[in-house]
Amino acid sequence: MIVKSLLGLSLVLNVSLEVQTPMPASPAAWSQLSVRQKEAALLPLVLRVTDCIVRKVSADRRYSSDIRPSDVNDLIVDSISACARPVRAMIDAHNRMYGDGTGEAFLLGPYLDVLPAAVVKQVKVKFK
Repeated sequence: MIVKSLLGLSLVLNVSLEVQTPMPASPAAWSQLSVRQKEAALLPLVLRVTDCIVRKVSADRRYSSDIRPSDVNDLIVDSISACARPVRAMIDAHNRMYGDGTGEAFLLGPYLDVLPAAVVKQVKVKFK
């Protein structure tokens, strides 16, 4: 199930996230930041994406209060297109900070690894 979800997510990314966001600073400025500064700059974008996905998943009629993280993957994949702008902003910022291609790798790797559990936890906390 997760392989199908990842494939679907990668297709959605390639099709619906074509709009590029403008770079707020020169690449040289981003390269001067420490890892901690880069993480601090990226965190609001990560939170914005997660919040958008949490709102979309919780509004989905297929969501139930006893859903497990492993069962929420399809709902997450389905919410990505509705959250395209914040997802694109997060990917673009990551690319500016860490290099081309790292944003999508971050989204499909570490971010997606923890997202199902985070979504279930946040939906339970926000919508009790």
